Amino acid sequence: MTSRKTVLVLGGSSDIGRATARAFAKAGYDVQLAGRDVAVLEPDAADLRARYNVEASVSKFDVLDTASFEGFVSGLPALPDVVISIVGLLGTQENAQGDLDHATTIMRSNYEGPALILGLFAEKFLARGSGTIVGVSSVAGDRGRASNYVYGSAKAGFSAFLSGLRARASRGGVHVVTVKPGFVRTRMTEGMKLIGPLTVEAKVVGDAILNAVQRRTDVVYVSGKWRLVMLIIKTLPEAIFKKLKF
Repeated sequence: MTSRKTVLVLGGSSDIGRATARAFAKAGYDVQLAGRDVAVLEPDAADLRARYNVEASVSKFDVLDTASFEGFVSGLPALPDVVISIVGLLGTQENAQGDLDHATTIMRSNYEGPALILGLFAEKFLARGSGTIVGVSSVAGDRGRASNYVYGSAKAGFSAFLSGLRARASRGGVHVVTVKPGFVRTRMTEGMKLIGPLTVEAKVVGDAILNAVQRRTDVVYVSGKWRLVMLIIKTLPEAIFKKLKF
């Protein structure tokens, strides 16, 4: 029986999910990968076993199927020491403005589902008296912008949820981390015009998450430049902010 700690990565087939799983496996964690397509996760689990000599399992998880959450948690090989939610959907602002189904999917994928599943793990961790919860939010949630306010509003809600959960859970030995990556070169951002100095690779995010868990950091801007940028954006007067074209 292993005495290593275990990390569960929700959204394990995403670029950030893969990078995070590798970072934790390299640090000696056993890994549980979860996502909608188990067949896609299997090769990644095999790679982790071979590359890092850790245990790696896969489980089906759909962030929109909230009715399955209880069964998902009870069906895991073991209650993990760390759970990380990397699931999310950028979507398209233009479509979301007129397509209620699309807007609903964005909101549920980035706020409702992640908040509910992490809240469920919080109760399990608090009952045990230990554990770390990581939610990958976004700088887009720091202030609503005309170009992505549907996505941004969902991430703002998720960040607020994590903040409140952190305050409550800290009294019971459970740590909650909020991660704000900024621009990341992934399949999700492929084709987007990214700002070079403000853009990082998925591996940088994975390493930052591991570091935050080890240091028990509360809120992480993966690139420190984003902390300054968002501080400026948040302090702009509304009369000026609403005229900006971004």
